[in-house]
Amino acid sequence: MSKTGDNIDAQNANWKFNGAMVDHFEEHVAKSVPLYKEGHELIVNLSDYFIKDDSVCYELGSSAGTLLSQLAHRHDFRDTRFIGIELEKDMVKKANQLYKNHNLSFICEDINTLNYESSDLIISYYTVQFIHPKLRQELINIIYNSLNWGGAFIMYEKVRANDARFQDIITNLYHEYKMEQGYSAQEIMSKAKSLKGVLEPFSTQGNLDMLQRAGFEDVITIQKYMNFEGFLAIK
Repeated sequence: MSKTGDNIDAQNANWKFNGAMVDHFEEHVAKSVPLYKEGHELIVNLSDYFIKDDSVCYELGSSAGTLLSQLAHRHDFRDTRFIGIELEKDMVKKANQLYKNHNLSFICEDINTLNYESSDLIISYYTVQFIHPKLRQELINIIYNSLNWGGAFIMYEKVRANDARFQDIITNLYHEYKMEQGYSAQEIMSKAKSLKGVLEPFSTQGNLDMLQRAGFEDVITIQKYMNFEGFLAIK
């Protein structure tokens, strides 16, 4: 067991989103992911283009519920449902404790096997990267098929660079960024070790190819900073 910062313990190749880390999750992720809160703000603003009075909106991997609660609050005058899907029971419990709204719910389900309703907006904020590559394309296919025509899928992912030189540069820049946030070299290494085989990023092109294979033809990058990228795909 080793420390990854923010009072979070992790084991080699065994990063988990449960247990004691739940109470420190928002603090940790906001420091670890550049423009984390700005990404939330952008998604909330984008939702105006897709959320209607009878819409269903899903967040896949809703964790502690911060983003989805902001969306529900923005559209609380509508007859709309916002549903957070989260596999970890501890996260679902925390989200339901923190956020309550008439149009908001968090449920403990597997995003790979959920029976989705027809929806106008589906959001994955750094979640698909944790789905095993052998299951990833089928999940994106399910997302595409469950969207109404004109609906949107917003996907944020950590991405790999398109060649080794760029990957080295980006990796070093990201480590320097994390040190500027107050993490020690040992904490950065412990976090990287805990994510082995758990977080498997695709490249930008790999993500675009996956979206295209599912049926998405209209895709644009809406945010990019180092190895973190947000995509907007419209059906």
